Amino acid sequence: MTEVNVSFITRNIVENAYTYSEYRELVDNLLKDGKTTGENHSESMIHHTKMSVHRMKRLDKQTELFIELKNRLIAIERNMIWLVLTEAWCGDAGQAIPVIQKMADESPKIQIRYILRDEHLEIMDRFLTNGRSRSVPKLICLDSRTLEVLGSWGPRPEVAQIMYKQLRDRDDISNREAAETLHKWYADDHTVSIQKEFMPLLDQWEFAG
Repeated sequence: MTEVNVSFITRNIVENAYTYSEYRELVDNLLKDGKTTGENHSESMIHHTKMSVHRMKRLDKQTELFIELKNRLIAIERNMIWLVLTEAWCGDAGQAIPVIQKMADESPKIQIRYILRDEHLEIMDRFLTNGRSRSVPKLICLDSRTLEVLGSWGPRPEVAQIMYKQLRDRDDISNREAAETLHKWYADDHTVSIQKEFMPLLDQWEFAG
């Protein structure tokens, strides 16, 4: 289990975090003003944000959870909080958050909330990818009563993480080409990998501590 000073994840942070509908409304309103989350409102970042919104809308409509996963979610007895670090321009967030939200919706024991990475770097820096990268989305699973950290997931399914790192390590492939390959993988995967990964995680989180 990840060692984290839980004082950095306070009840106030959880209570003031966004619901999914509030997060989506925030992003939509920012786009209307030609902005995104964070401080960088460049044309490129606005484009990435629009693409993420497009993907979220599609996945909201098309994602179907496996019956085995639905049954496991329904059977959860421990009250959990899923606190998700994200940013509107993040391509992986656009691919993963709708699926994570659908999982949470299946269980009355799961309260899911969203916070922006750049507004909570003290939390982000305790859940770095490979010990150095502030990659999002990052789901932090907390015990609802104690706010004990039960585990985390992110920023992408493990098979995609390995593939993307290999692409980024190659000198003959640009960052743009690597990102395009990653998003093609997401399209071909149809959320299968993320759903499979959460099956053992739910067991780990429910019985942690």
